[in-house]
Amino acid sequence: MGDLSLSAVLAGFVAVVVSYSGPLVIVLAAATAGHLNQAQTGSWVWAISIGSGLTCIGLSLRTKMPVITAWSTPGAALLVTSLGAYSYPEAIGAFLVTGVVITLVGLTGVFGWLIRQVPTAVVSAMLAGILFSFGTGLFTSLKTAPWIAGPVLLAYLLGKRWLPRYAVLIALATGVVCSAVTSRLHINLHSIELARPVLTTPEFSVASLIGIAVPMILATLASQNAPGMAVLTASGYQPKDRLLIGSTGLVSTLLAPFGSHAINLAAITAAICTGPESHRDPKRRYIAGVACGAFYLLIGAFGTTLVVFFAGLPKELVAAIAGVALLGALAGGLTGAVTEEKDREAALITFLTTASGVTLLGVGSAFWGLVFGVVSHLVLTRWRNTRNGANTPQPATK
Repeated sequence: MGDLSLSAVLAGFVAVVVSYSGPLVIVLAAATAGHLNQAQTGSWVWAISIGSGLTCIGLSLRTKMPVITAWSTPGAALLVTSLGAYSYPEAIGAFLVTGVVITLVGLTGVFGWLIRQVPTAVVSAMLAGILFSFGTGLFTSLKTAPWIAGPVLLAYLLGKRWLPRYAVLIALATGVVCSAVTSRLHINLHSIELARPVLTTPEFSVASLIGIAVPMILATLASQNAPGMAVLTASGYQPKDRLLIGSTGLVSTLLAPFGSHAINLAAITAAICTGPESHRDPKRRYIAGVACGAFYLLIGAFGTTLVVFFAGLPKELVAAIAGVALLGALAGGLTGAVTEEKDREAALITFLTTASGVTLLGVGSAFWGLVFGVVSHLVLTRWRNTRNGANTPQPATK
């Protein structure tokens, strides 16, 4: 209890608000595209929420790091276009295979070894690229909701000056009040009901494994777990890849029959909890992960009922709060990207690729930022040094 702090708990809460106000919408769209009934949709929301909550709490307590997990957003986006082509039991079978494969990839250590080969500057630049749109989102919100985003920014700056540990809390409270005053809050909770998990017997088909499992595995590992590991590394932590990837994969497997498509390390919401806004002492930021998990479990227990609450928040408020909460992490990423002069061009390429939001072969920009950054690093430094070393005249020997 000595490590408990309001700022860390708030960071966990903000991470959950961002998750349910944005990525969950994609899950609900996929459920609609797949013609799922209300019970199946509620079970899906329950499974990914409970899975995220358990892994957040368990891994944060085990590692004493703010380990933030979530459901696979690119995986859900994939399902928007593909889920309707297969039966629900076939989709469940594909989810199950996805979890098993990710578990094996994590436990073998192959994934972690690959991540460790990436230069620090490239990792930092990828983090900055991921967060860039959230930083600009704070200011683009000024156009559509100036009386919400403006006071949020001002409140954050004043809080940062006088009460830095509670700057985000002050900004959030200010934003909620301004949203209410401007009649932008649309929260209607007619009743609250506990979620009822629905167990579905999986079916396996070659078509669903190729159409769902294969791209889901690639998207989750490349677009979610890789940036998630990078966020922890860029914040000064030393994440144990086998434990983190293996655990999330195992939980995904266990919850797949209830609708969970994939649980993985988070990146954007993780950055909210791993930076100084969570706590000045990095050793006490793990409380943010525990708090995030607790909020996940609370909301997940009620399935889609409490989702209505977050859906009623103005998108400009969510964008503004996410923007101010991520300013510190964005600044850290930019600083790490330009520290080493020899890696600046590779880092810049990584940043621009990631920030562009480009999707190639169904894989998101964070992964391609890593790829282009590493290739640039090899061309500009290692390969050049190797060639120069080969051309260096060797001293004559007798």
